[in-house]
Amino acid sequence: MGLFWSAFTSQAIVFYATGDPGYNTTPPTGQLTNSGWRYQGLWGAFLGTAVAPRYFLTAKHVGGSVGDEFWLNGVSFLTTAQYPSTNCDLTLWRVCGIFPVFAPLYTNANEAGKSLVVFGRGTQRGAPVVTTNLLGSKTNGWLWADYDGVTRWGENAVTDIADGGAVSGRADVGDLLKAEFNANGLANECHLSWGDSGGAVFLQEGPTWKLAGINYSVDGPYNHINSEAGKFEAALVDQGGLYQFDGTNWVWTPDLPQDQAGAFYATRLSSHLDWVNTVLSLPLPEEERLALQSADSVRGPYRDDPTATLNEATRTILLPQPARPQFYRLRSCRALTIDSVHASDGILILSYR
Repeated sequence: MGLFWSAFTSQAIVFYATGDPGYNTTPPTGQLTNSGWRYQGLWGAFLGTAVAPRYFLTAKHVGGSVGDEFWLNGVSFLTTAQYPSTNCDLTLWRVCGIFPVFAPLYTNANEAGKSLVVFGRGTQRGAPVVTTNLLGSKTNGWLWADYDGVTRWGENAVTDIADGGAVSGRADVGDLLKAEFNANGLANECHLSWGDSGGAVFLQEGPTWKLAGINYSVDGPYNHINSEAGKFEAALVDQGGLYQFDGTNWVWTPDLPQDQAGAFYATRLSSHLDWVNTVLSLPLPEEERLALQSADSVRGPYRDDPTATLNEATRTILLPQPARPQFYRLRSCRALTIDSVHASDGILILSYR
């Protein structure tokens, strides 16, 4: 099993059945409808998942800065704070604004054996990796090819719960969901390659698909010889007959009659729910709270109006109709405009965008 390497912690989806770069680039349908696609947002070259009205979750190692944009369903949200975990490869980011949708979380510790849907961006499937033995040649898998930044989805299953320390050689990784790339796997059986770190793993609980993990790493790199020269990254259904780097040495994997599948790993969310819930329960700073301000003069001074009731989901504000003319503006961490005002039964109704 390959250990954690910074060069190999960013992955994208490679399929067993096809190398078509247009495969699974639209939302899943049928039994996989609502399996996580709509919660995926663009975070630089990677993905993040909306998990609360103002928060998204992604891999810590993909980086980012406060003030960067997170794009969810074509809408830009600026980040206002970050909360990296000290015990795993996760960061929660707070944004200015309200997400229209966000993912439910998988809270049970029974992930092993369950089918999953995984999302990622990045490389296409490359040329076959071929080895030879006494019986002839065989295709072990495929090289990673060109990075294209396209969001894709695939299927796999949780093979086991892996010790992140053993996989990565680090103490700050925690439990990982392991998924092997099998030739006889699911219809959309997939592995990961460069570009998919931060993408999500969803498991189904009853009729609902829930966020269970965030993509972290893959097995590899590999080589045909015991050498650094000529090493390559690949999605392998069989590691037999190849060398794999273990962080210090190149280790030979004997060529056996049965496949020895490569795997990808996702940070196990159920092991870190206390941290997630602690961050999500933090009070919102006053400067990030949306407020209606009013004044007697267009020049101000403007003050927060305590009589206003704001509904950020519908982008409307209700308040008692004032006895004298008033001027209104919005205090917000983003640029908003009041676009209509009308009165009904003594209530003033404002809408904004």
